Amino acid sequence: MYKPVSLFIGLRYSRLSKGSAFVSFVSFFSIAGIALGITALFTVISVMSGFESNLKNSMLSMIPHLQFEMDQRDKQQQQALITSLQAQKEVTSIKRYHQAQTIVQSAQDIQGILLQAPYESLPQSVNESIEVGSEQSIFDNRYHIAISRYLARSLGVSVGDTLRVTVPSVSTYTPMGRIPAQRLFTVSAIYRSGSELDMYTMFTSGESLQRVMRIKDADAAPLEVMLKDAFVSDEVLSRLEPSQREGVTDWRESQGSLFSAVAMEKRIMSLLLGLIFIIAVFNIVSSLTMMVREKQGEVAILQTLGLSHQQVARVFMVQGMYNGVVGSITGSVLALIVVYNLNEILQAVGLNLFGQQSLPVVISFSTLSMIVLGAILMSFIATLYPAKKAAQVRPAEVLRYE
Repeated sequence: MYKPVSLFIGLRYSRLSKGSAFVSFVSFFSIAGIALGITALFTVISVMSGFESNLKNSMLSMIPHLQFEMDQRDKQQQQALITSLQAQKEVTSIKRYHQAQTIVQSAQDIQGILLQAPYESLPQSVNESIEVGSEQSIFDNRYHIAISRYLARSLGVSVGDTLRVTVPSVSTYTPMGRIPAQRLFTVSAIYRSGSELDMYTMFTSGESLQRVMRIKDADAAPLEVMLKDAFVSDEVLSRLEPSQREGVTDWRESQGSLFSAVAMEKRIMSLLLGLIFIIAVFNIVSSLTMMVREKQGEVAILQTLGLSHQQVARVFMVQGMYNGVVGSITGSVLALIVVYNLNEILQAVGLNLFGQQSLPVVISFSTLSMIVLGAILMSFIATLYPAKKAAQVRPAEVLRYE
């Protein structure tokens, strides 16, 4: 089969076992460095993406992605807003709900709690994670509440016990002074979603909290909008009229800093692990440079036989690219093996980072493709300097004393 002469000679140099042992050693480590770099980088990104996905599923499913204040809108404006939101495919649900910062007291403890009160149903992640009790009892009975397993243990309560809920922002004036609104709530359900919100969030019915807060009109309740992907909230808002975007709160105002920190950590880890590629690239540069010095006589002979400077340069570019491609293919295969079996590998070496829980992993073939293409591109850049030096070899000077 016909091959271009530069490709033929470059591949022959790459597979040549004879020559300097040190050059072969450096060349091998450049391949190993690229392979290990791809494996480490893809594994870390997959795990970080898994944690980010877990946060999205557990935390963002419990809070409104968009919240619209409705007390300053008349019924016609409210209906126009609801119609505009329903027309967008990213919107999955639109519900009325209340929320309030409260003080919850039990016989054992007292804590500040965010009390959320939907009118129709609990968030899906909460409903699916109820361990004791039921969602229906919260909406069938007034002043019933759902709390997390963490708070139930902290407050020392179980299903059937009562909690005193105080809303400091709502109060009445009595002869004894200002008294905040308060009410006894019965624990009807205990859930465990596994998110950070379990530490400071409870749920009750919208009607119950409406009565405690002394809100007369249910139409004044804020609008809770849930999206397929919370990160497209800006796009959803951009399609609304300017007047409809007034009085809106985005989920980023309460939880955005956490996800920003996770994204920053992922970028920093990727940058640090990317240094492995830099080391591998320097190995390619050094091995090719030493190869050029070692093969000066052969390069001079090739030029006397008719190879142009460009063809000579391509010989060493092929050799460097061979290291990059072999390392990238090896690394991508090794990365997939490690990521698909990561929890089994950790268990085999005795590392149980999360007790009985498995390490979350999200596998993205597009991310792996970008990493591999980046490694190949860096390998190509690494060949340019040695290839240029090889093309500058002067046959007359090299062969003068041969």
